[in-house]
Amino acid sequence: MSIQRLRTDPRLSEVVIHNGTVYLAGQLDENLSEGIEAQTRATLDSIDTFLAEAGTDKSRILSVTIFLKNIDDRDGMNKVWDAWVPAGQSPARACVEAKMYSPDLLVEMTVIAALP
Repeated sequence: MSIQRLRTDPRLSEVVIHNGTVYLAGQLDENLSEGIEAQTRATLDSIDTFLAEAGTDKSRILSVTIFLKNIDDRDGMNKVWDAWVPAGQSPARACVEAKMYSPDLLVEMTVIAALP
């Protein structure tokens, strides 16, 4: 079976497709001056973009891992997340506190989704 890699550079591929499954690299907001809700919104927009490029969408997400700089931001992140996830299509999900590469990065997400 072939492996398709999209938006690849020497360090990583933003999207990897294999055996009907789409894997997204850690998605995050490029504007780190924003708060948790804005960073979450931008991160989810990025996920939508990459899933569409791979030929799928958020209704087919199987699993998400959410990394928060501060677990106390969970309520703000969940407010945006809950409005974004299609009703009845909630994926398996983990949400953990993590040390981020930048002190201004508040949220990062990795995604696994199915192709139609």
